[in-house]
Amino acid sequence: MKLYGIANCNTVKKARAWLEQHCAEYQFHDFKKQGLEPELAQCWLQQIGWEHLINRKGLTWRGLSAEQKEVIKDNTSALPLLLEKTSVIKRPLLEQDGKLLHIGFDDVSYEKILNFKS
Repeated sequence: MKLYGIANCNTVKKARAWLEQHCAEYQFHDFKKQGLEPELAQCWLQQIGWEHLINRKGLTWRGLSAEQKEVIKDNTSALPLLLEKTSVIKRPLLEQDGKLLHIGFDDVSYEKILNFKS
């Protein structure tokens, strides 16, 4: 299992703490330090679509110009943005065997996904 995100993101910190508290084995991939492979971003776009992958409430999206935002109309047009500005991606993303299990964090969802009891 892999957890994707940015190390200093509070939601990512909560997810990592929860996984560690429950002794769940996972690898952490930091977008800022390790980047994002185009194939992986494309796979996520195919699974959930750009509308669910881009955090349009975040500072990165809000910092884009109106023209930059207008260009994003589908998965194909979203891919360059995801690769250039990884902080626009909702996080954390929990993935296993190439399948996205969850975006964001809440303990109830993680318990269900990972079959843990509170």
